[in-house]
Amino acid sequence: MKIDDKLALNLFHIDKKPHIEINQEICRKCPHKACTYVCPVENYTLNEGEVVFAWEGCLECGTCRIVCDQGSLTWDYPTGGFGIVYRLG
Repeated sequence: MKIDDKLALNLFHIDKKPHIEINQEICRKCPHKACTYVCPVENYTLNEGEVVFAWEGCLECGTCRIVCDQGSLTWDYPTGGFGIVYRLG
């Protein structure tokens, strides 16, 4: 089974409040914007030079938290009852 097929089986309980927030003032100065390259589901995108995060499909893997060496991310788990429910493996 391909990774896209496995991801499609997961269930997301989406909170109205993002569990990851970006400090755009710090992020704008980032020379590499690594989060836009390493997120396994590509939830980080560039929009006119500004990094935008789509928390609705986040796998909560923490990769962005590890790779952000500029300190621009405030990362927390979603509020209880919200977030991803893995349904396969």
